[in-house]
Amino acid sequence: MSELRDMLEETVDRLFAERVTKELIEAAERGDWPRTLWDAVEANGLTRPHLPEDAGGAGGSWLESLVILRAAGRHTVPLPVAETILGGWLLARAGIAVPDGPLTVLPQPVTSAAALDIVADEVPWGGTAAYAVFASADGRRVGLVRTETARETRRSESVAREPRDRLCFVGAPVLAMGEAVLPAHPVRLYGALVRSAQMAGALESILAQAVRYAGERVQFGRPIGQFQVIQQELARLAGDVAAAGVAAEAAFRAAARAEADRTFDPTLEIAVAKTRIGEAVDRATSIAHQTHGAIGFTYEHGLHFATRRLWAWRAEFGSDAFWAGELGRMALARGADALWPDITARAVAS
Repeated sequence: MSELRDMLEETVDRLFAERVTKELIEAAERGDWPRTLWDAVEANGLTRPHLPEDAGGAGGSWLESLVILRAAGRHTVPLPVAETILGGWLLARAGIAVPDGPLTVLPQPVTSAAALDIVADEVPWGGTAAYAVFASADGRRVGLVRTETARETRRSESVAREPRDRLCFVGAPVLAMGEAVLPAHPVRLYGALVRSAQMAGALESILAQAVRYAGERVQFGRPIGQFQVIQQELARLAGDVAAAGVAAEAAFRAAARAEADRTFDPTLEIAVAKTRIGEAVDRATSIAHQTHGAIGFTYEHGLHFATRRLWAWRAEFGSDAFWAGELGRMALARGADALWPDITARAVAS
């Protein structure tokens, strides 16, 4: 890990550990905007790790973003950190100045260049962010629009009780539009990337909680963590958490490589990460809740903050079933004989 990533990891973990309390998350789920926490996140440069220093960033890459996003998932931070990092990166790739404040992204591809006509569903933090970033399906154009220019905003939320709003734009003026060189459907692709990191972090959280509870809960005269069946299930959970971390890191390394080499396409690694981590969510959340028993399902216990987000994030920017299908189509297009050489060549290069 680079010196920058070491510093980021220490800063992020300390900040979130001190400020992201159970009370703050509960307030956010009631609709309160955690302004003080957001100001601290911005002040520490955690929304711009990928931007050049002259643009107010840290001059890092997707590997620095991985540190931040994984920590945000681990601490279940109720802020659009991932969306702001993604939106800012897309704007930077198109040579568009990144505005201050929280950003969101429109999941649907946009073709308009002058005015925006689209009904965008499931927009994360759409009613909170002042700006929304969008991209064309071919990845050649990126644009910026004010969310307040939406003719209609319908508030909604995910199972994690995070905003997922509908924004209806009719002839909304586009603030900026720039050309970019990105893979197809870049919002969906890189949205899957940032969600993979968040899920990897949240999986770490539920493992830590399950292990801690298994050591504290006494049944039949001894901690339940001493029972072999519990140990076996926790080992399975730990295996999924480890695999998720490796998959996420491989995807972010591929994204960093694509940043340096515009001819490289990171879709394979991102698809693998979203598929593998998404598949892990079912088993991991099941084991964590079974270990906790009934108390893990109560709102008073903190386990659900992570598990509900895992269930929500798994479905966003393409489910694991969707990305597994994409992997299958990629393999068929290249042919069976090319599959193993392709995988090993990419592994060696990364």
